Amino acid sequence: MRLHRRRLLQVGALGMAGTMLSAPALWAQNSSNVIRIAVSAGGPRSVDPNQTTQGADNWSTEQMFEQLVRPRDGQFAKTDDEYVPTLATSWESSDDGLTWVFQIREGVQFHKGYGEMTAEDVVHSFNRARFDGVNTAVMGNIADVKATGPYEVTFTLKGPDPLFLGSTIFQNGASIVSKKAEEEKGEGFNTDSIGTGPYQLDRFDIENGVYLSRFEDYWDGPANIERFEALYIADTTAQTLALISGDVDVIEAVRAPGWVDQIKQRDSSLLVDMTNPGSFMTLHFNLNVAPFDNPLVRRAIATSISSEIVANAMAPMGQPTVTLSPPDYPTGWSRDELPEELRYDHNPEAARELLREAGFANGIEFTANTSQREDYRSSMLIVQELMRASGIDMKLNIMDHSAYHGSNRQDQNTLALHAASFPPVALDYMMRYLSTGAEVKPDGSGGTNYSHYGVAMPGVDEQLAAMQRATTMEEYTEIGRGIEKKVQDDLPVMGLMTLGFTAIRNPRIDLGYDVQSGYARWRFHRATKA
Repeated sequence: MRLHRRRLLQVGALGMAGTMLSAPALWAQNSSNVIRIAVSAGGPRSVDPNQTTQGADNWSTEQMFEQLVRPRDGQFAKTDDEYVPTLATSWESSDDGLTWVFQIREGVQFHKGYGEMTAEDVVHSFNRARFDGVNTAVMGNIADVKATGPYEVTFTLKGPDPLFLGSTIFQNGASIVSKKAEEEKGEGFNTDSIGTGPYQLDRFDIENGVYLSRFEDYWDGPANIERFEALYIADTTAQTLALISGDVDVIEAVRAPGWVDQIKQRDSSLLVDMTNPGSFMTLHFNLNVAPFDNPLVRRAIATSISSEIVANAMAPMGQPTVTLSPPDYPTGWSRDELPEELRYDHNPEAARELLREAGFANGIEFTANTSQREDYRSSMLIVQELMRASGIDMKLNIMDHSAYHGSNRQDQNTLALHAASFPPVALDYMMRYLSTGAEVKPDGSGGTNYSHYGVAMPGVDEQLAAMQRATTMEEYTEIGRGIEKKVQDDLPVMGLMTLGFTAIRNPRIDLGYDVQSGYARWRFHRATKA
């Protein structure tokens, strides 16, 4: 569905402060048999859950695929006992935590006649995630995975993991795909994927979006609404107008200063769904690029930035953070807990002194890529202004969102801002950002360790391995907090803030659950539309 210029002009004429037309009259134009969401990107890149590098694509994969277990809709699971059976009906682990056996749900059908899901499909899916995915590092604790029966799968781990379900089993890359379909389609599987979820792929349009239809043979009963469409509209003004006009039902909120208040002023009936803590907004120093190889320069940059100022500017979504993860996550630190020298309190003059000590008495200048998407652009513009007061001149190259992620994945950035939602499972984000196995590669084959931590300088691989061997949450948390403190000292990456992921929907849509926490994507198979 394309938005026509006439429609945009008609709705745009209403103005941000203007009187809105009757919402029911506008929404009547949108069929009750379809949910349309507008996402903030120029076009889809993949609907293979093991290959998605762009958050917008996950709105579609969330409807098409499932894992063996998942948390209840609208929240993260904090412990393994909070996960519910999905494509597995039950599971048990050995006393030493090294062996996990999952009983696979019988009778689950793949989309488009690709047959029943069996243990072989599960093994195939996990081997893809282990050896050929965009986040292979998070699967590094799996020593082996085997089908020990037609509907039984056994995992052997390198070390016990008290959060194994969250750190490994409930990962996007661990979504279960059809082995037959993936082998048959080859590279075409990237845009023509086959899963077991409540919606199946009808059309992948590289320019406009992803179009799904209800999978009538879904094991948990057909979805309430017949079709799901993810429309890619990079221009956020066009997104907003599409929501107000009734052309779409849900949009990704513009995570920019004051935007939520503005959209509510336009129409107070619109509903706001917001995760807490939402996205980790992290700044990654490319340690292979001067002057970021100098620890004093990194400290100067950290001292020039104020998490509180950036987060307050992004209210109500922004929350300040100190270390890599937020203070209320198990391995996070509060400001008062940290030694004073690791707090990096905002102090422009102290930042200038660090630069002088590093040999840059006249300050430094560099160019960084960032995304045009408002949460990236707004955050980096605020950071740019804060650093300027400390003699740090960051020139911004603002790019299309998809192109920006592509440049990061090809190691073409200097100070990369990255936003991603993570559960309270420290190994999840630590393995992605800190392990040598996740080091970014110029050919795009690497992971999201954009700093080259552990390669350009000694890292924390041994500590990460120790976390994987932990047998209790207490031990796991203690090691993780030690990693957070070391990273705060080494500064290959720094926490900027957390930013609640937010979506705006019209009140005709009832999700069937409340959004409290969770990833930056919702499920819609239990949604209804008045």
